[in-house]
Order: sequence, then C-alpha cells, then structure tokens
Amino acid sequence: MPDFKVPTLCPSLPVKDFLRRQAGLSLTRWRKIKNGGSLLINDRPAAANDLVYPGDIITATWPNHSLLPPEDLPLSILYEDEWLLAVDKPAGMLVHPATTQLTGTLGNAVMHYYHIQNNTYGFHPVNRLDRNTSGLVLIAKRPDIQHILNQNQQQISKQYLALTAKIPNPPQGIITAPIGRKPGSIIERAVCPDGQQAITRYNVLATFDSACLLKIMLETGRTHQIRVHLSYIGCPLLGDDLYGGPVNLIHRQALHAAKLSLLHPVTKQPFCIVSPLPADLTHLITQLGG
Repeated sequence: MPDFKVPTLCPSLPVKDFLRRQAGLSLTRWRKIKNGGSLLINDRPAAANDLVYPGDIITATWPNHSLLPPEDLPLSILYEDEWLLAVDKPAGMLVHPATTQLTGTLGNAVMHYYHIQNNTYGFHPVNRLDRNTSGLVLIAKRPDIQHILNQNQQQISKQYLALTAKIPNPPQGIITAPIGRKPGSIIERAVCPDGQQAITRYNVLATFDSACLLKIMLETGRTHQIRVHLSYIGCPLLGDDLYGGPVNLIHRQALHAAKLSLLHPVTKQPFCIVSPLPADLTHLITQLGG
C-alpha cells in the first residue's frame, strides 16, 4: 500500500485531513483504513487526528478484496508495471459484470491473471469501453492509483479509430453537442439541449467510396459519446444499428480505442500505450478498398 510524504510547504494538520485534502484519498478509502486497515506516521501507529508535519512519511493500508471471481479467459497485455496494467479488450466482451452477465468479462480475466501470479490486486479500470468497442483498457492495480487517475482525466489523451458510413464535411472538425439520455430509453443517448457538455474532435485519415476512416480524440467522456456525435452529424459508425449505422459489412460498431497518452501517476513520466487494429476492422478496411 502507498506511502505519502508531507510536502515542505504543507502546514501541520491532522493526518486524516492531509490524506483527504492533500493526497486525494477518497472517503471510501479512508473508511477502509479506519475500519480494517492501518495508519503509520514515520513507522509509528497513528490516529486520525494526529498531526503531520513537513517531511513526515505516512503509510496507509486497507483491505483490497474483489468480489469478481477469477476466470481463465484469453487476455492480451499491452503494458504492465508495478502500478498499472493495460490490456486489449476484444469486441463482444463486457468490461464489468452486469446484472444479466456475471462471468466472461474483462474483470474476470484480469482477476485470473492476478490469481495465477499470487497477487491480491482488485480490478480498478481507469477507462471503460462499450461491449462491442474493441481496444485499450487501462487498469490501476491499487485503488489509490485509480483515484489519482480519475481525478486527472483531463490529462489523459484518448484516441480512437472509427469507420463511418459517410464522409464528414468538413474533413476535420470539433463536435460540441450536449448529450443526455434519450427519452423513453434506459440505454440510448441523444443530443439534447439540457444534456451534459460533450466535445469530440475528428480528423479524416482515409476515404472510400461511401465510407471513411476517422481518428477521434475525446475531450469529455460521456456514455456513447462518439457514437452519438457521429450519428448527429450524419456519419454513423458502420455496424452501429443503435445509432443508424448499416450492418451489412460488420455486425458491431466499427470503433477501436487505439491509444492512451498520459503522465504516469507515480513516476510522473509521460508515456503512451497503443493498441493495433483488430482483424475484423483491418478486414473491413480491405473490403472498403483500403
């Protein structure tokens, strides 16, 4: 579990306040420390109201159990270190179990990978993908690392590749249309005036007779954002029947999470992870004449 060093310019304050306000520890994590973990200041047991001073080292531990059962499923690992794991999710796989499906998910596969290595990490995804979107999922091995990354989502650059049924005009642009839940549906989203702010940047990489390959950068992370925005400008994803895309060439939305760029939450060094296009999308590009 993590150590926290109190910065030189930090005023003296209770250790609980330091962890919550300065170190960014969530209330859930603090409760786990309080109810089943341990707290040390300079290797000595501490209480919540004990004061910390510049230069102090705080060591916090908490239970890290996951309710996800491990399952021996194929897992393609793109990157791994002491704090992070990046994997390539295939289309058709859920990231998390749902009420209608408790097994066969990416979470089950990751927990099995941890299990065979005798690790006790939980499943803490930093980004999530729709079932039928393929590509890169970044996973924190510890909840505090997930918290740090979630608090700094604006510093994570997410790049997607998409194949659309039409060619957008202009070939490069920004879509800034708010997105909310479509009335009468618990799944579908739509552009609506009272929705949440949503910003999508796109750039045409290649064109075909009646389709194109787009590079897409997200500045926000709304549910179904890319699918909704591309449909909104008249260029639905190939295979995306929920938002008006044709399904004669592919039977899942032609969308792939291809690249993540960020500052490492521990080393503070910039790094980038890339996921190659899967076989079904490369085949689709060939069919289109690419």
